[in-house]
Amino acid sequence: MPEPMHGVTLASIYAARKRIAGQVARTPLIRSQALSERFAAEVFLKLETCQPTGAFKLRGATNMIAALIEQHGYDALAKGVTTASTGNHGRAVAYAAARLGVPATICLSQLVPANKVAAIEALGATVRRVGRSQDEAFEEVARLVREEGMTLIPPFDDPLIAAGQGTIGVELLEDEPQLDRVLIGLSGGGLLGGIGAALKGIRPSIQVTGISLSQGAAMWESLQAGHPVEVEEVESLGDSLGGGIGLDNRCTFALVREVMDDHHQVSEAAIANAMVDILEQEKRLVEGAAVVGLAALEEHGLDIRGQKVALILSGNGVSLETFDRARQIAER
Repeated sequence: MPEPMHGVTLASIYAARKRIAGQVARTPLIRSQALSERFAAEVFLKLETCQPTGAFKLRGATNMIAALIEQHGYDALAKGVTTASTGNHGRAVAYAAARLGVPATICLSQLVPANKVAAIEALGATVRRVGRSQDEAFEEVARLVREEGMTLIPPFDDPLIAAGQGTIGVELLEDEPQLDRVLIGLSGGGLLGGIGAALKGIRPSIQVTGISLSQGAAMWESLQAGHPVEVEEVESLGDSLGGGIGLDNRCTFALVREVMDDHHQVSEAAIANAMVDILEQEKRLVEGAAVVGLAALEEHGLDIRGQKVALILSGNGVSLETFDRARQIAER
């Protein structure tokens, strides 16, 4: 069988799993008693919040850096890896690079708070402060690649990144082989695409449900249009699901189109309610993007009675200030 154009296969996901073993946590899948009773189903939570950096992004970053070392040797990365990110991906690249012995430079705009800068520097990376926007930070990344020979570790649009995230799918079916449905946050498509490729490769009947923000859903709008499009980014409690997919997207657009069965968009109020719910019922403080599966179940009244369903708690990158804002929205 020829390799798909997006380059992500079950074999590449198992190769990623072997590659990242010992570098990345095999996270727990726990049954939620409260949610199971509420929805008359078996509801499980995949705790990517237990990764050393607090989010799933570590899988893809580790897989890509390790694969490049495997394929080309350390010398190919002697000038370092680079990316731009104010959140989970930047931390993941910094952590993975340090563990694998590769220099890392993370580009951040001048608007990024000092505590986030310090957190990335504490992981051993060099931080470059450039401009006053994420776009300007990415311009510096492009310059470092072009002029200084660094290697880009993209946040989602690469087969190695998606395959790394896909290792979550393998773990899900090892722990609960009879899962009926998995609800996954959808942004650039690396998480849903990778998990979906693993799930469909092992258990084709499983339902893969994507969840996007009600506004600024770049991947969903692109799928509707039939090609990558730009959308206006909006402020959201689920800000990790914001941003574009790239007009030159070469991997995740095709991958998501292949593996996603259905899709729902969720409002700010639904995200806020779900954040509060997860803290009160499960005693877990998580970011808005991590609760969109629960938000969709509630807001759209999805019928999962009698099913085994997994929700991906993708990350814990939330401040108390943001959670307080969520609580205020939920109390309106």
